[in-house]
Amino acid sequence: MAPFQTAVNIRQESVENLGQDIIDLHVLPDGENWAENTTAITANTSERSESVDGVSQWPKDGESFNIICSRYIAAIFSITIIGSAFLSPIIMILLPKFGFFPDALSILTIQQRLNYASCNIECKGHLLGLGFKVTLLGIGSWAIFLKTREAFMPRIFMFRTGVIILTTLCVCTFWLFYIVQITEAAKTALVGDLAEYKSLVNYAGNFIDTLLFIHYVAVLLLEIRHLKPMYYLKIVRSPDGVSRSYAIGQLSIQRAAVWILEKYYTEFSIYNPYLERLPTSKSGKKQHSSNFKFYNVDNGINSAEQSYSDRIGCGSDRAILAAQARRRDSSHNERFYEEHEYNRRVRKRKARLITAAEEAFAHIQRVNLDSGRVTNPLDPMEAAQSVFPSMARVLQKYLRITRQQPRHSVETILKRLAHCLAQDATPRAFLEPFFSTSPVLSCEKEKERNSQHWALVCEGELPTRSLTSGCQFQLRQGEIALLCSVHQFPHFHVSEQIALPKANKFLLKLNSETSI
Repeated sequence: MAPFQTAVNIRQESVENLGQDIIDLHVLPDGENWAENTTAITANTSERSESVDGVSQWPKDGESFNIICSRYIAAIFSITIIGSAFLSPIIMILLPKFGFFPDALSILTIQQRLNYASCNIECKGHLLGLGFKVTLLGIGSWAIFLKTREAFMPRIFMFRTGVIILTTLCVCTFWLFYIVQITEAAKTALVGDLAEYKSLVNYAGNFIDTLLFIHYVAVLLLEIRHLKPMYYLKIVRSPDGVSRSYAIGQLSIQRAAVWILEKYYTEFSIYNPYLERLPTSKSGKKQHSSNFKFYNVDNGINSAEQSYSDRIGCGSDRAILAAQARRRDSSHNERFYEEHEYNRRVRKRKARLITAAEEAFAHIQRVNLDSGRVTNPLDPMEAAQSVFPSMARVLQKYLRITRQQPRHSVETILKRLAHCLAQDATPRAFLEPFFSTSPVLSCEKEKERNSQHWALVCEGELPTRSLTSGCQFQLRQGEIALLCSVHQFPHFHVSEQIALPKANKFLLKLNSETSI
């Protein structure tokens, strides 16, 4: 079924589990459409007519090859480094046990190799502690480094990159000294002084301790540093002026942009471009009609009109300009009454919709098939199809005046109605998506988009720099622009004042005019 169609055709595949026939439900007459064409008249003399069906088709965003490569290459590189750091201590311990000795130890005898790989009780204690440290390191690395990236940023994340580089340097350094230690052990074995396996276990334990400290630094830089609020952040949405204010910590501009988008999709209301110009009533349109008459000079006018034109003469232009100035001065008054009239109509249709929904829900009653006295019971979808026509017209009028036709189709409304009936929800719960316009992610069109593309615009600043007081940047997606401004919190000086018990006394003053 096409979106916003008036007739709902329930296919056989959707009800084959119920063993029912095909159901055709005609909600509205065929002459009416669920979503009408909307004409937007601008402040100029041009008009633009658009179809809601065309506007409802969101463009599908495709990720470029460079973005995909950057995303997966960075993830693969991080996984490789973290995996190498996690497995390196284990490999260092297991190599002597499995006999993978370098060429420097090939000159040792079999007995010397067995003595080198022997481990006493102290060594086993170190191995047990090493096992727990490796487990904790693996859990911490998975929680910090191997989680799914929530956003793709235009520049590298400095702290994360620095931790990865430090981990790479640590792994390379310890492996280098590990090879040197094995080589030195072979040289000392020639003179009869053979190193013990316990020293190798201690070396791997030091390696694990170093990685744990690096992980601790990563937790401080990546997870804890930005938790303390330091700045006041104000976000203004450009088309409709909706604004929010938040307290934000020390973040880079690009990370702050991701944080802002998370807040935007969960706390901002849905932007409806069709509400930018309120619909005017017919009486309002009549009042806005021009009060001036224009005559064609070339075609000529009669003598009475000619004499009248001669009388007003040059004062006609002045009168027209004065009338236009008075009308311009009273435009705010007209806008006030238009908004008042629009809000009144919305409240009126909302009340009608609530009443229609309550009456429709009153005709539905849950039954128990175990009683054996029920004939021809209906499943939730069939019950929804039965009661929906009684409130369809009222719902259509409400969606039309609130400009929500692109957000709700007949199929989605029927599915929600069936779900509410199955869950014993109230009519108010069913009408919640039509009355509530927030958050942005509640819109079905936004949920269908797996990737949201935004452009970060920060003049004179690099996205990798930290937020500073007075920093301004914006996020753009089509006609929506989020204007962000950052200001630092003031220094709060709190002083203590002692309340004197003797000063906590009162005196009642009475006069002839008091009511006491």
